[in-house]
Amino acid sequence: MKPAEGSTVIGKSVVIRGELSGDEDLYIDGDIEGTISLKDSRLTIGPNAHVRADISVRDVTVFGHLTGNVQATGRVELRQSAIVSGDILAGRLSIEESAVLKGSVELKLSPEAQSKSSTSAAAPATGETSAPLFSQPQA
Repeated sequence: MKPAEGSTVIGKSVVIRGELSGDEDLYIDGDIEGTISLKDSRLTIGPNAHVRADISVRDVTVFGHLTGNVQATGRVELRQSAIVSGDILAGRLSIEESAVLKGSVELKLSPEAQSKSSTSAAAPATGETSAPLFSQPQA
């Protein structure tokens, strides 16, 4: 896993204790303990990372270990190697097979999505049909 271009990188030999905040994307592969606040940015927790922190971000992708609660206005992605212990409050959640999650999950629509949802709910399109949430592949 490589950090996105333009991201700030905290390498695997770095240890941080305290409050971490900023306005740019962040890639962590080190040992962090405290709080992380990146309200309008993306956080990536790399495969070597051990993070013990409450997190408040726009989007987060987890490859490593995370212990703490997550609040994301956008998307939370737990990749195959992720081990997460804590509660998640997010707009969207993606969990790959083999990822581990211990905690509760609450998904909330963003204010923009809520206004779109209420507008479309008030006037449904003609001939609109609903599809099942899950479907089995046909053999």
